[in-house]
Amino acid sequence: MTEVSPAAAAKYPLTPSVMRALEVTRRGCDELLIESEWLQKLARSEATGVPLRIKLGLDPTAPDIHLGHTVVLNKLRQLQDLGHQVIFLIGDFTSTIGDPSGRNATRPPLTREQIEANAQTYYRQASLVLDPSKTEIRYNSEWSDPLGARGMIQLAAKYTVARMMERDDFTKRFRSGIPISVHEFLYPLMQGYDSVALKSDLELGGTDQKFNLLVGRELQKEYGQEPQCILTMPLLVGLDGVEKMSKSKNNYIGVTEAPNDMFGKLMSISDDLMWQYFTLLSFRPMSEIDLMKEEIALGRNPRDCKVALAQEIVTRFHSAADAEKALEDFNHRARGGVPDDIPSVSLAGAPLGIAQLLKQANLVPSTSEANRNIEQGGVKIDGAVVGDKATKVAAGTYVVQVGKRRFARVTLA
Repeated sequence: MTEVSPAAAAKYPLTPSVMRALEVTRRGCDELLIESEWLQKLARSEATGVPLRIKLGLDPTAPDIHLGHTVVLNKLRQLQDLGHQVIFLIGDFTSTIGDPSGRNATRPPLTREQIEANAQTYYRQASLVLDPSKTEIRYNSEWSDPLGARGMIQLAAKYTVARMMERDDFTKRFRSGIPISVHEFLYPLMQGYDSVALKSDLELGGTDQKFNLLVGRELQKEYGQEPQCILTMPLLVGLDGVEKMSKSKNNYIGVTEAPNDMFGKLMSISDDLMWQYFTLLSFRPMSEIDLMKEEIALGRNPRDCKVALAQEIVTRFHSAADAEKALEDFNHRARGGVPDDIPSVSLAGAPLGIAQLLKQANLVPSTSEANRNIEQGGVKIDGAVVGDKATKVAAGTYVVQVGKRRFARVTLA
């Protein structure tokens, strides 16, 4: 049980339901600042019946959301289920600046066309986790565009360069002689101003967003508002078990991926990494997850738990029937079989080099990736391993496989 300071319990009673809400908030989180203030916000909300305003901002820098993004979305849903007002903020204005968080170089700003195209899919995909009927959708251009040059200068006057340089990535770049553009200082200011405009009680973000979230807290004080609490969530480790999940690192699971692909990728994670996925992605009670750990320590096969996780995630983003079918196909492939629903592709240009065939069949993103898979023995045609990168494939129809999960029935003419 969390220790409660006398100050935290001063005004509103900390009932069992308030303490339960604190535990829900803290599950899997990296930091909750300031916890005593959050307790009082929860207690006040329960006593007055006024829900808290909980904000998550996402810049539409890419058109698709992967499971790494859903870590904060899951937390948002948990707080939404407690009855609080969730605000899903699309950073259509801040995207034009470019978030410098974790960057060692200036991030190229997106064009308005790119932002609008990406934003179209963001909320639709986020709604696979959130309850759309209880979610407030906002765009930060609503208040940022009207701010104008005069308002921007007045906002910038509320924060010092010295405070801005406390930010770790800015400090490293400055010491290394890597340029920092003045407009990059505007990003945390504008994100912080979002919290002022929305009168946020709590803002969520990844651990790399801590500085920006704290700026929001300070700006609210400057504008005479009660400062928001901040909740940072860990960055989900990708399929490689090393780097954070990222499309650029090709270690991700997209929320719109086919059920079989999603299931197979989840089954590929290590037994150790599985527990982070359970904590951050599953909606199962922690007591149930702890029991699984105990059972594995006593001899239960970790594969059983991984199957349960994969089925839960596939069911969430597709359906229970899709999850069951994905399990059947996974077991079939594990026995050396070929899935029933593999895509069919027609190509021209026979004979065609194997690397080009894999690329044109959309089994790999590039010929270099194709060659890497060939070198590692991960490419098969009709069940036979292709070991030579110079292989030419004659006209005909073949079942082509890359790795354990990527299949296509290729007709080459």
